[in-house]
Amino acid sequence: MFKTILKLAYKNSFLRFSRTFLVILMIAVSMSMMLSIQGLYHGMTLNMIESIKRSDSGEVSLYAKGYRLDPDIKKSIDNAPKIVEALEKLEGVKAVTLRLSAEGLSSTARKSSFSSIYGIDLQSEENFGQFSDFLKEGNITFRKRGAILGVELAKTLKVKIGSKVIFSTQDNQGEINSIALRVRAIVQTANMALDGTALYIDKNSLHKFLSVDTNKATQIAIRTSDESTLQTIKITYPKLDVLSFLELNPMMQQMEDVMVIFNGVTFFIVMLVVFMGILGVMYVSILDRIREFGILLSIGMHYKYIRLQVTLEALLMGFIGYLLGAILGIIILLYLQQQGIDLSHFADGLESFGMNTTIYGHIKLSYFTTTFVAIIAASLLSVVLPLRRIKKMNPIEVIKADK
Repeated sequence: MFKTILKLAYKNSFLRFSRTFLVILMIAVSMSMMLSIQGLYHGMTLNMIESIKRSDSGEVSLYAKGYRLDPDIKKSIDNAPKIVEALEKLEGVKAVTLRLSAEGLSSTARKSSFSSIYGIDLQSEENFGQFSDFLKEGNITFRKRGAILGVELAKTLKVKIGSKVIFSTQDNQGEINSIALRVRAIVQTANMALDGTALYIDKNSLHKFLSVDTNKATQIAIRTSDESTLQTIKITYPKLDVLSFLELNPMMQQMEDVMVIFNGVTFFIVMLVVFMGILGVMYVSILDRIREFGILLSIGMHYKYIRLQVTLEALLMGFIGYLLGAILGIIILLYLQQQGIDLSHFADGLESFGMNTTIYGHIKLSYFTTTFVAIIAASLLSVVLPLRRIKKMNPIEVIKADK
């Protein structure tokens, strides 16, 4: 019996081919567009998170107690090189780097701006986060008192490669000290905080400038693939502040929460489109075949078989629409993942928000599974009103009225 009903459902679904085809096309196009938008938004978020991890915090960062609340160079990590050596031996740790930083004032002949100076080792930063990938202008080098500036700080100071910058701050002895630097490179990290304030120089030069011992650092950043590393480090170094990426960047957690809400809205829109499309087709289809259903009921066919047939018709349209939408969606997402969308015309605005000018898509299986559930649920809901219409009709009166 089920086989016969399935055949009837298939034939009746395409009884009005153009009408059914338009509904299937509507489902497929709306689904593929929603998948594309979702993949782009997720890709944009992941790109921002990865950029911040590579340029700053990693998955885990260590600070001296109280340094985050009061960034004084006197509150620095002792024996930092030894700690780095110990951390590199931990299972799951990919890379470790240490940095020395201080807040101060960067100035030129015409402009000045609040900034933070970072003492880094270029080779260590390259191993940690491919620092050279951030290069926008110039060459990554610290030769002859060279400095590397964040792109927004360079715009604020109105400097270019070769320009002179004076950085002033309070050293470890409490004295106001200044250092003259030459801009050797400008970097864009897609990290708003760094791009707007960061000035990088050689780590050893900064230790000397600030009169800080070479075994001290203000931050130790760690790249790791093992989530248990955070707890291991917290237990090993209880006298230090050991913070995860999300603890250091709560805004990223908010972005992920927004993405969940966005996904919910996306699926609601898809469900609404599917619901309205299939409801309209099924309701018109039932009105066209009302006499047919009346005859079937009058000769003894049970209502449950008619309900099954109508439900299968709706599911068939929804499933075919899903398949076409999934195929179209994966093609678009693969293209976005490989080529991305070039938004260089809006470069200034995007850079100010810490975003790259090329946005790449991201693909997750959950995009397709949740959309499948949404479409099937919408297909099932769309037959409630048509079935109610069939259940309430009087078969004899329908047959007489249609003569």
